[in-house]
Amino acid sequence: MSLLTPELRAALRQQACSDAADKRPLAKLFNPMGAATWLASELGEDGDTLFGLADLGFGCPELGYFSLREIEALRLPFGMRIERDLTFATRHSLAVWAAWSRKAGSILSAEALLRRATATGSDLADRFPPSG
Repeated sequence: MSLLTPELRAALRQQACSDAADKRPLAKLFNPMGAATWLASELGEDGDTLFGLADLGFGCPELGYFSLREIEALRLPFGMRIERDLTFATRHSLAVWAAWSRKAGSILSAEALLRRATATGSDLADRFPPSG
């Protein structure tokens, strides 16, 4: 089973072909039994290469390329597999996600901080995280 619907694949491909500087992550993939999380903003022509923010749970999220096929091939204990967050949606750019994730140490911690900052009605979330 593919983690990406045809519509999501098309949106990721369209964003890959765009010259826009502030691309948003469109898909969140995660390990339901661990901390690994991926935010994908683009899909390569090969239908396999994703670009986005990868966090394997070691405290250093980084931007880069990752393979959809490799992620789909991962087998976890108890027959579980990597999943896609069906409710994921964001107005924040990948650059904002990367900055907040690096500051917080993980995508999951950044997600909580961004949600809290957004809930206050402040535009703070759209800026890079405060230092300190």
